[in-house]
Amino acid sequence: MIYILEDDTSIRKLVVYTLNSQGMEAEGFERPSRFWSALEERKPELLLLDIMLPEEDGLQILKRLRADPNTRKLPVIMLTAKGTEYDKVLGLDQGADDYIAKPFGMMELMARIRTALRHAGQDGEEKTTYRVGELYVDPSRHIVRDGQREVTLTLKEFQLLCLLLERKGTVFTRDQLLNTIWGYEFDGASRTVDVHIRTLRQKLGDSGNCIETVRGIGYKINGEGA
Repeated sequence: MIYILEDDTSIRKLVVYTLNSQGMEAEGFERPSRFWSALEERKPELLLLDIMLPEEDGLQILKRLRADPNTRKLPVIMLTAKGTEYDKVLGLDQGADDYIAKPFGMMELMARIRTALRHAGQDGEEKTTYRVGELYVDPSRHIVRDGQREVTLTLKEFQLLCLLLERKGTVFTRDQLLNTIWGYEFDGASRTVDVHIRTLRQKLGDSGNCIETVRGIGYKINGEGA
């Protein structure tokens, strides 16, 4: 089940119709109050979330979802007005897995949804654990620790960290990271990777220093540690 919280009736109905035509179950909501009521009855596999909404804006809804253990890992794709870079960055900072600007094509939206669902389904399959200094990561149990402190990451942040750890010492360009984690072609104007790296470092505290910026190229995790 995919939920779409969007107050524009034409967009909401078109997205629900498209998803249904692709064999996906979907339900649309015009108001956040109806979405919250439905969430109590059934948790979706993914949420398409508009920012400008009546009753409660999308960023506040995202914040509430990430604060609740039951929905912390729910994949969320933000629907943003074209050119609102500020809203996109805010959404990524608060834990959105992806965003797509209006007006968007249905084929692009479907590609983003499939990528998010695929990554969510892969979550926890890796059995290897990683240690770099005080950083400890157990992908199979979705555990991240900075020393003794438990760290909570969004799905994309977690996948990004695991990719860098899996290839310690390898320098990834921004387009490589975007293609691997988000599954679509790199847009030079996009700050998606940089925003996620910044928030990842902040959440990891002292352990975030292991993520190095390679000027003019991208990012890596140094090869020190077990």
